[in-house]
Amino acid sequence: MISKTERRNRPALSLHVPEPNARPGDAPDFSDIVIPAAGSVARPDVSVAASEIRGHAYTLVRVLDDAGKAVGPWDPKLDPDTLRKMLRDMAIVRTFDDRMYRAQRQGKTSFYMKSTGEEAVAVAAAHALDRDDMCFPTYRQQGLLVSRGYPLTQMMCQIYSNKADKLKGRQLPIMYSDRAHGFFSISGNLGTQYPQAVGWAMASAIKGDSRIAAAWIGDGATAEGDFHNALTFAGVYRAPVILNIVNNQWAISSFSGIAGGDLTTFAARAIGYGLPGLRVDGNDPLAVYAATQWAADRARSNQGPTVIEMFTYRVEGHSTSDDPAAYRPRDSGKAWPLGDPIARLKDHLVGLGEWDEARHQQMLEEVDAEVRAAQKEAEKQGTLVSASTDFPQAVTTMFEDVFEEMPWHLKEQQAQMVAELEASRS
Repeated sequence: MISKTERRNRPALSLHVPEPNARPGDAPDFSDIVIPAAGSVARPDVSVAASEIRGHAYTLVRVLDDAGKAVGPWDPKLDPDTLRKMLRDMAIVRTFDDRMYRAQRQGKTSFYMKSTGEEAVAVAAAHALDRDDMCFPTYRQQGLLVSRGYPLTQMMCQIYSNKADKLKGRQLPIMYSDRAHGFFSISGNLGTQYPQAVGWAMASAIKGDSRIAAAWIGDGATAEGDFHNALTFAGVYRAPVILNIVNNQWAISSFSGIAGGDLTTFAARAIGYGLPGLRVDGNDPLAVYAATQWAADRARSNQGPTVIEMFTYRVEGHSTSDDPAAYRPRDSGKAWPLGDPIARLKDHLVGLGEWDEARHQQMLEEVDAEVRAAQKEAEKQGTLVSASTDFPQAVTTMFEDVFEEMPWHLKEQQAQMVAELEASRS
């Protein structure tokens, strides 16, 4: 046993509390980020053993160089029409975000979350996946729905929680759900989508189906138990699933170091579970497409899951309820060294001779008109401002969609509510 005197002579224990390298008032500092040259990372065969590509979890898969040229083995060599469609989809997402942000500020909805600077994470992945694959997103992958042709008006009706909201006001704004478009219900409890995606993928394999699942999670939510449970099941049963980690450097006001980002990369967490991990430039649409395609091909050939860290930056606030200037340098997103995904894809198309400034401006005008028209149509069905007049007609739906067949006691309660509402209006 150590005596009290000996213990007093030892140095006091202390804890390390991670701190971001810049705070409000400081200049943004990304000097610690190592960015390998585009095209410098090898592209292995999809059947490669996870143990043979450990280094891929510590580098950065990149396709577009600083001049906008696609280089290296990960170049997916997409045709110009596909590239233009991806560019347009990203532009729609950004314009949609801007319109809905303003709508929230006008009191038309209670809440909104933008994906500015992260559009490629969802849009490029959607183009790489099959239309029937099931997606388990977070609240910043609205690009999945846009790329799969989900009506913008219906998205807005859900945001407004109006009488045309297909989810009947039961979800927070931006928490969409649509089985037909392969978009699993978003959960406000962070991390739950990971085990759900693994379970869905396992069920697909059990049924002998050919569809795979893909899930997205934020860097902060990797600290949740659901993340680790999902990786265990995915690895043990070789579930056909793609597990994306969107490392946008911030979990609300906590920077990624709080979730372990200072210790190693998030892609490296795959190694401990015997899974392949890729770290990808999330602002490079071609790199996101190529990595997703690689992981999808691996899953479809029964090689199991892949963990992909999408290395990007959350340009704006966490949500309309957040002021990022309170915890990080103002306009730090403009200093992000990996650039803007829309600008990078535009430059690539221009370099190919398949795009120009005039066509780009025309596209932006068309996109703006499309989003405005959708918003005008959605607001005909009501907004938060007019919800008080719409709500009494919809309140009786609270009894619906709980049981396959409504039991007698709920029918009685619903009828009683209808009677009371009619009496209050007479």
